[in-house]
Amino acid sequence: MNMQTSIDRALAKQVGPLPSDHPKVRIGKVGVLLINLGTPDGTDYRSMRRYLAEFLTDSRVIEWPKAIWYPILYGIVLNTRPGRVGKAYAEIWNTERDESYLRTYTRSQADKLAEALKAHENVVVDWGMRYGNPSIASRIEALMGEGCDRIVAFPLYPQFSATTTATVNDKVFEALSKTRFMPALRTVPAYHDEPVYIEALARSIEAHLSTLDFEPERVIASYHGIPQSYFMRGDPYHCHCHKTTRLLEQRLGWEKGRLMTCFQSRFGPEEWLQPYTDKTLEELPSQGITRVATFNPGFVSDCLETLEEIAGEGREIFEEAGGTHYTHIPCLNDSPEGMSVIETLVRRELQGWI
Repeated sequence: MNMQTSIDRALAKQVGPLPSDHPKVRIGKVGVLLINLGTPDGTDYRSMRRYLAEFLTDSRVIEWPKAIWYPILYGIVLNTRPGRVGKAYAEIWNTERDESYLRTYTRSQADKLAEALKAHENVVVDWGMRYGNPSIASRIEALMGEGCDRIVAFPLYPQFSATTTATVNDKVFEALSKTRFMPALRTVPAYHDEPVYIEALARSIEAHLSTLDFEPERVIASYHGIPQSYFMRGDPYHCHCHKTTRLLEQRLGWEKGRLMTCFQSRFGPEEWLQPYTDKTLEELPSQGITRVATFNPGFVSDCLETLEEIAGEGREIFEEAGGTHYTHIPCLNDSPEGMSVIETLVRRELQGWI
């Protein structure tokens, strides 16, 4: 590009005098929006019911016809489940900040990413939730108010599923559909096989196992489940999970079978992806396996499903069945390894914009 061309382009971008009644428009910045699943605002019945209603009315999550599902949801589920789930959240609640750890970690991830990108003065980092607060729509509005005419939306799910990544993108597109001056948009794709992600998982596992006074005979990679029917209709989640496990096994250099893929958190009468984590933990001691470690590679941040279900209930199931040694490896959270994944992927998607 010669000097004259550069000058011509610079002049073309200059804003000339505007009419006195011209609306103020802020432009020129790039937004990065980290988006996680969501969290209730509190553990009380009303907060839990509000959160569960938003979650369980998402047609990406529950694909049953509304005529069948809604009478069950509003007649039974939302009357009985909020109290039970609220008690479970209370066991792993961040009492210091009066919020779930999912919110704590997601905020911290955004803060640390902003610090890593601070050399780029035109980049604004924010965070939001698919369900609950802060909502995706409110954060997109805030980014646009900051002058972001380009936005990178980052669904924080390593493995793609219509029940997670797709529904986040749905909400992003829905929010933008209501704007007149729509910003350019990029969405971060699944990263289940990205080298930086596999390396981060491997290092976190190696670091944790090095602190133990026992050697696990099996290490269980417990992913959130989806109904088997969703997989049969084309959801790639099952394949993504198994690829993550395979690449991780290769990176760790472990013999075949030591690292197991299982699925947790099933809900309702349908058959879900198998093997189930709880059933596997129950059966292993009878097979002579009494020392295990578990971790959750599909979760970017520790939450109810990792802390209460796997770290807590998982231990109880295993020990009651005869297991002697059990440990849970934390999620990447806002650790240096976890932030290296987020920063690497964000910088890649920002290419050409900063």
